[in-house]
Amino acid sequence: MTRTGTVLDDIIVGVREDLEQRRRTVGSAELESLVRERGPALDAAASLRGDGSTLGLIAEVKRASPSKGALASIPAPAELAAIYEAGGAGAISVLTEQRRFRGSLADLDAVRARVDVPLLRKDFVVDPYQILEARAHGADLILLIVAALDDAQLRDLNALTAELGMQALVETHTAAELERALAIDPAIVGVNARDLKTLDVDLARAAALLGQIPPQILAIGESAVADVADVEAYARAGADAVLVGEALVTSGETLSTVQTFRDVARRGRPAPEGGTQ
Repeated sequence: MTRTGTVLDDIIVGVREDLEQRRRTVGSAELESLVRERGPALDAAASLRGDGSTLGLIAEVKRASPSKGALASIPAPAELAAIYEAGGAGAISVLTEQRRFRGSLADLDAVRARVDVPLLRKDFVVDPYQILEARAHGADLILLIVAALDDAQLRDLNALTAELGMQALVETHTAAELERALAIDPAIVGVNARDLKTLDVDLARAAALLGQIPPQILAIGESAVADVADVEAYARAGADAVLVGEALVTSGETLSTVQTFRDVARRGRPAPEGGTQ
C-alpha cells in the first residue's frame, strides 16, 4: 500500500519504533506463554448488544489525541474504568499508544485488574506481536484500522485475533474501506467520523456508512460525540453501539454522562429504500 505522509502514516512510524523497543525486551515466545496463562477472552460483541433495547457504549480511557492535544491527566485509569463499569458501559477502551495519546500497556493492566467488562486495546495494530501483547495484558477486543493495513495484513491479523479467542473491531471511514472490511467477514465493524489521515470530522458521512453495514454485524459509531444529541444521531443511523472518549473524560460528571449515553434507545439499521430490513 502506497503511503503519502498523512497523519496516520506519521503515527504508525512511531508505533513501529516503540513496538521494536518492546519486542527487544519481551520476545514473542514469552508473550505466547503469557497468553496461555490467560483465561478465555470475554465476548465483547455480546456485552455491547445487551438486551438490544439501548445503545451499547464503549467508554474510553483517553488522555490526549492528535487533534485536541491533552484532554485529561487520568492519574488513576482503573478508577475511571470503575466509574465506566458502574455506569453501564458494555466495554472499556484503553488507549495504549504513547506518543500521541499518552497511553500505555500499564494502563491496560491496571484497568484489567479492576473491572470485569470486556476491554478494547485501542492502538494502531500493524504487527501480530501487538495482538499477542493485547491478549497477554488482558484485552478481549483489538482495533484493526482498515486505512492502516493492506488486504493481506487485515485478513491475517483478523485470523490471529480469532485464533486467540478475541474479537476485532474493524474500523472504516469510507465506502471503499467498508467494502474491504466486509470481505473478511467481521463480527464488529466501526465507522469513524474522523478521517485519521487528515483529522477532519464528518458525522453525517459516518451515519450514511453505518446504514450500509449488514444487520448481523455489530455496528459501532466512533468519534464526533460531544453530547447526547450526537449519540442519538448515531442511533438513528443504525449504530448498535458508540465509542466515546473525549466527551466522557472532559465532562466533569463522568458517571451521569455514561448513564445518559447508555440510556439512548437502539433503533436498528434503517430499512433500505424500496424494501424492508
